[in-house]
Amino acid sequence: MGLTEKMAEARIALDGREIVIARNQDETATISSDFAKTSRACPPFCLQPMAPVSGVDTYGELELIGFLQDKVAAGNGVLIDTRLPEWFAKGSIPAAVNVPFATLASDNPYRNDILIALGAKPLGGDSFDFSAALDMVVFCNGIWSDQAMRALRALRGAGYPTEKLHYYRGGMQDWQALGLTVASGQEGVAP
Repeated sequence: MGLTEKMAEARIALDGREIVIARNQDETATISSDFAKTSRACPPFCLQPMAPVSGVDTYGELELIGFLQDKVAAGNGVLIDTRLPEWFAKGSIPAAVNVPFATLASDNPYRNDILIALGAKPLGGDSFDFSAALDMVVFCNGIWSDQAMRALRALRGAGYPTEKLHYYRGGMQDWQALGLTVASGQEGVAP
């Protein structure tokens, strides 16, 4: 069981360590109970659109893996898990950094620090130069969760360029449903 017919697994060199993304080889494996639930009350757990913010590309799993190999490994990109820290602690996509969606809201006193950590240069007040900011892919629990959408809208509201923003709509539910590698105990929780 490979990722594709021509790719058994993906290997990414990141900060002196190797990350391997592969599919679970146990054909009896099932999705974890956190993501096995098929019905959730709407609102708040409503289906999210394919295009979250005008101009933001939506990624599937192969595009996300390519982003990790090309952008994240080169230090030009970041994979952002916008879920709450307790969900991140249960496991996330390898190389993801936890930046909970609420920390990107304009009323968070640390929001500008987060933008600076992402490569934005302050111009004074709430104005930034994003020309050197990292490309990013954001995700959350899945197509029924709006956390990534809220993060993308907050980033756009701060002036983050849409061409540097990408959305993995499937989130953790699709990632786990496909049996892809889940990393647990990751560091990188935002303030």
